[in-house]
Amino acid sequence: MPLTITKKQELINGHQTHGTDTGSVEVQVAMLSERISQLSGHLQKNIHDFSSRQGLLKMIGRRKRLLSYLRSQSQERYTVLIAKLGIRG
Repeated sequence: MPLTITKKQELINGHQTHGTDTGSVEVQVAMLSERISQLSGHLQKNIHDFSSRQGLLKMIGRRKRLLSYLRSQSQERYTVLIAKLGIRG
């Protein structure tokens, strides 16, 4: 269930910090959040898919680490990002 190219480009354009930015923390967290929401929907229908559940937990941990790093670097960017994505942070 990877992200489509168009969806990925929309996420990059919506969260990039400058014109050629494709790997900043904001972009990475936005992509992870989208994949997490897709995988959560899949797991609600397929409750016995344990390997996908493990992947979901790894993605959640990675997003948590990235958000922690962003919070230590810039509290303002952190609050803007979690408000934009609608996550608890």
